[in-house]
Amino acid sequence: MAALHALTAAELLPLYQQRALSPVEVTRAVLARIEALEPRLCATWALDAEAALDMARASEGRWLQGAPLGPLDGVAVTVKENIATQGVAQPLGCAATPLSPALTDAPPAARLREGGAVFVARTTMPDWGMLSSGLSSFHALARNPWDLRKNPGGSSAGAAAAAAAGYGPLHLGTDIGGSIRLPASWCGVVGFKPSLGRIPIRPPYAGRVAGPLCRTVADAALAMEVLSQPDWRDASSLPAQDLPWREATVAPCDRLAGLRIGLLLDAGWGDALTPAVQAAVEAAARAFEAAGARVEPLGPVSTRAMVEGLDSFWRMRSWLDYAALPAERQALVLPYIRRWIARGEHLSAAEVFRGYSQIAALRDAAVAATQPFDFVLSPVSPDVAFAAELASPRNDPERPFEHIAYTLPWNMSEQPAISVNAGHDAEGLPIGLQIIGRRHDDLGVLRMAAAWEQLRPAPRPWPEP
Repeated sequence: MAALHALTAAELLPLYQQRALSPVEVTRAVLARIEALEPRLCATWALDAEAALDMARASEGRWLQGAPLGPLDGVAVTVKENIATQGVAQPLGCAATPLSPALTDAPPAARLREGGAVFVARTTMPDWGMLSSGLSSFHALARNPWDLRKNPGGSSAGAAAAAAAGYGPLHLGTDIGGSIRLPASWCGVVGFKPSLGRIPIRPPYAGRVAGPLCRTVADAALAMEVLSQPDWRDASSLPAQDLPWREATVAPCDRLAGLRIGLLLDAGWGDALTPAVQAAVEAAARAFEAAGARVEPLGPVSTRAMVEGLDSFWRMRSWLDYAALPAERQALVLPYIRRWIARGEHLSAAEVFRGYSQIAALRDAAVAATQPFDFVLSPVSPDVAFAAELASPRNDPERPFEHIAYTLPWNMSEQPAISVNAGHDAEGLPIGLQIIGRRHDDLGVLRMAAAWEQLRPAPRPWPEP
């Protein structure tokens, strides 16, 4: 058996059922793993070992009575710090944020708590979640477990690093333009962005979703069984559905024959694909084709004008947050973010409106482009992980989004998308394969991801930083 901290949720479930293992033992092992690695990774915040052990003891009692609360009862989880958990402050990665304990759980955290999960820590993020990086004005610099000189990505930076490092089976992140899938790709883990509304979130926002990061697709499916319950606090929350989440990962290759799959290698804008990333994605496409699917090229689904408009809208949104702060707090915001939002002060109402309208333009273009296909394969990022100290791959606040051309459209189109490891480059850095499905076909995307886990070559051992 694997070390206790490295056991997946799917592996823990029968062991808890058979009383062969206790949630307390597992939680202690996860806490020891975090204690050993955190001085180098800096992936967590607000770790409360005693509170975690109390939750584990309560779970142990339920399993002994044969009355668990669900498939995640006793499973160690981390929660990205921008998802409210009662009694814990939310710095949002920014030193300018006042630290006030949250009064209630946000919907995703509430579902995990109701399901008996053990909260071991909150995970770190960059300032206001507006970077694909582990760089933060509040937290120590987060690093990638595969290479400590590299970035874990972001904005679910700590979540992805924690998943790759073995800080327990399940890590909850958020994604508005790639913030789950990009760090999942660069850290070699599974990162699932479900359809908008599939996991209720608060506060809701255009394109923003919560989703799991973990080491296996089976664990992502288990998490969705709990997280996908509706919540009235999110007006976009989908109606309750009794979906067979776990069945999606059973014999997934049996359903590949005859599928029509689009292969997206040219995003239409942004950084060019590196040869290693392109080769990995093309190899995945050939594997699906060999399994009976029909793979056809798909052209760009978005344009430079779309992302530049959305960039203006996002700058204004963050500028308004910044402008509301007193001068002494403004000075605490990450300098890169201050430079990025500066133009927001001078944007006209017409420019902001045109920028906001690109959300609809992106949605319509992405849905139209993918409609002929059952699924789409693409890179997650044009390149592998970049230097840890940088705010973005280019480190240029005037070109901040060149690396999200493959991920951004699916947030705005509300379609499910997942990152699954597709190999490593010559330096051993992970490369992610993105699988996109039609809106609300979350089960189909998980099934395709599970099929890829079976089709791909044997993965490398997990890193030991």
